[in-house]
Amino acid sequence: MSIVSRNGVSGEAPANEAGMVAEAERALADIARVREGVGEVIFGQEAVVERTLVALLAGGHALLVGVPGLAKTKLVETLGIVLGLDARRIQFTPDLMPSDILGSEVMEQDEKGKRAFRFLPGPIFSQLLMADEINRASPRTQSALLQAMQEYHVTVAGQRYDLPLPFHVLATQNPLEQEGTYPLPEAQLDRFLMQVDILYPELEAERRILLETTGVNEAEAKNVLTPARLKEIQLLIRRMPVPESVVDAILQLVRTARPGVGNPDTDRHVAWGPGPRASQALTLCARARALYDGRLAPSVDDVRALAEPVLQHRMALTFAARAEGMTVRDVIRRLAKAID
Repeated sequence: MSIVSRNGVSGEAPANEAGMVAEAERALADIARVREGVGEVIFGQEAVVERTLVALLAGGHALLVGVPGLAKTKLVETLGIVLGLDARRIQFTPDLMPSDILGSEVMEQDEKGKRAFRFLPGPIFSQLLMADEINRASPRTQSALLQAMQEYHVTVAGQRYDLPLPFHVLATQNPLEQEGTYPLPEAQLDRFLMQVDILYPELEAERRILLETTGVNEAEAKNVLTPARLKEIQLLIRRMPVPESVVDAILQLVRTARPGVGNPDTDRHVAWGPGPRASQALTLCARARALYDGRLAPSVDDVRALAEPVLQHRMALTFAARAEGMTVRDVIRRLAKAID
C-alpha cells in the first residue's frame, strides 16, 4: 500500500514533503507488520484491534470494555510482545492500595548503622500497563493512575519519579458485573483517549478460535517493533498536517455535544459533554487512523468513525433521556451524521 497525500491542508507543514512521505511509507510498512503479528494471535475483532492500535499510535491510553472471555487480556499481552514494550499487569481488586501500583519507600540500614529510605518502584514503572478490571478497585486506588496517565510521572513522599517512555495504560472493564465495583471518576475517564467496546466475534472468527486454540500447538505472538521505533511513529503522527475541514468537523462535533451551546436536542438529552481534551483526542486519533489506512492526512470520515469511541466515555445523559431508553451512542451517532 502506498501513502496517499492530500493538498490544501493546514497545520505543521513538513519542510520536505517528499521526506515526510518516505517516513510515512516506512511507518506504514511497520504498522502492517504489527497488524499481521497481532492477527496471528487475535482472530477477528478487526475494529477492536484497529482502535486499540490507533490509540497507541496516537500516544494515548485506552479503556477496553467487554464481557469476560473476549480476549481483552490476550489482546493487551499480544500488543506488548509485538510492539516490544515492557509490559506489566495489575489485577485490580477492592483491597488494592495505591502503593501496590506506584511503589513505596522502605527503610534500610547500611553497615555503619545509618538508616535511609529507598524507593521500590511499583508495576506502573513499565511501558505498557494493563489495569485488569480497573473498576474493581476503590476510587482512592484508581486515582493513583491520574497523574501518571496525564503527566507521565508519579510523586511518592514528595519526590518525583519519571515513568519510562513510551507509557501507555490499557485498562479492561466488565460492563455486566456491577456488584463490588466502583464507577471510574469522570476525571480518570477523560484521560483515556478512547473507550473500545469489544463485542462477540463473528461466526467465522469464532470457528477459527475453536479450531486454533484448542489443540496442542497455539499461535504465539512475535516481536516486530521496538519502543524507540514506536516513539518515532508517534512523533510522525503529530507532525501530520490536518485539513481545515477536519478541524472544523472536530470543533462542530465536540461543541454540539455540549449542552448550552444552542443545540436543542443536546440540551434536552445531555447532562454534561466533552471538554477540549476530547477535541485533542479526536485530532490525534484521526491522524493515527489516516496513517493506519495509508493516508498522509485525515479526513472528515475519520472524525465520524472515531466519534463514538472518543466521545462516549466523556458524556452523560440526563435522567429524562435515560428514561426514554436513549444511550450516549445514539446521541453521538446523530451528531456525527450532522457533520458538514
